[in-house]
Amino acid sequence: MRALKQIETTFTLLTEIPTEQAAFDHWLVEQAQIHGLTYALAHADDGVIWGHFAADWHWSSEAFNQVSPPFRLLTLQQLRLFGADAELFVWRTSAGWAGRVIVEHIGEVCDCFDEPQYLWGTEGEARDGFVLMREGQQGLLHTPPAPIAHMGQLRTRTYFGYDKDGCVKVIASRLVWQA
Repeated sequence: MRALKQIETTFTLLTEIPTEQAAFDHWLVEQAQIHGLTYALAHADDGVIWGHFAADWHWSSEAFNQVSPPFRLLTLQQLRLFGADAELFVWRTSAGWAGRVIVEHIGEVCDCFDEPQYLWGTEGEARDGFVLMREGQQGLLHTPPAPIAHMGQLRTRTYFGYDKDGCVKVIASRLVWQA
């Protein structure tokens, strides 16, 4: 049985998401600085892209371009920027971009629980802050940031709300990084 905990949490829908690459890249830097976001996980038409933030976003494709496609708004389907206390999540819809930000330690008390999500593969070559991970049986390759690869897992945090009858429902989930 998972232990529920209570955390003050704010959920904000995003209404102004840039639609040009340069503006989007600049916006991602601003969001990382505002919310303390340190890592990124992106799913694109052509593969998975990991990122880490250090004054600017650095993408796994810069270190391992044979495994990770370039970070391009044109092919991006969804993106999660996350850290210990917040996550920004944007996704492509038929009408354009949608998104939300979850920030903890401010707002209303919310019930939630954490769950480990183990990474596939074993560590291989390290380059520019990323580690090539290979799952031999299925041949899967991905290149998470080194601290995530070394830990071998991320956590998801699932938040619950209650309807007028007191029935519980999942209202959101996010990636959490804490070493």
